[in-house]
Amino acid sequence: MKYAYCLVLLVAGLALAGCGKDETAPPAPPPPAPPPAPATTVEPARPAPAPAPARNGYVGAMVKAKQAAVKVADVSSLNEEIQLFFAQEGHLPADLNELVTKQYITQIPDAPAGMQLVYDALHGNVHVEPQ
Repeated sequence: MKYAYCLVLLVAGLALAGCGKDETAPPAPPPPAPPPAPATTVEPARPAPAPAPARNGYVGAMVKAKQAAVKVADVSSLNEEIQLFFAQEGHLPADLNELVTKQYITQIPDAPAGMQLVYDALHGNVHVEPQ
């Protein structure tokens, strides 16, 4: 019985030892090379880039944009104060100075250069127009 037990162990050991990888197999062949590129390629002509705007043109545009932004901000805040005046007082102000005297605004804002603030007392709105 002892002899049979040793024989089973020996067969199991040989079976486990023989289950490893076969390291004598040849390596896999390398993948095929990609086809060669055409010898000459012609790229389509590209249009020349547009010239950069002159610095003065850019700065001038920025100045105009700032003036427009200031104009819109001042006009919209004045129109809001006129509507608040109308809601609280029950009538539209006769002129923009009435907003200052009743302390709705501290002062009438300056118009952008070359422009003027125009108040329409009939409709109660302010707009900016060239002088």
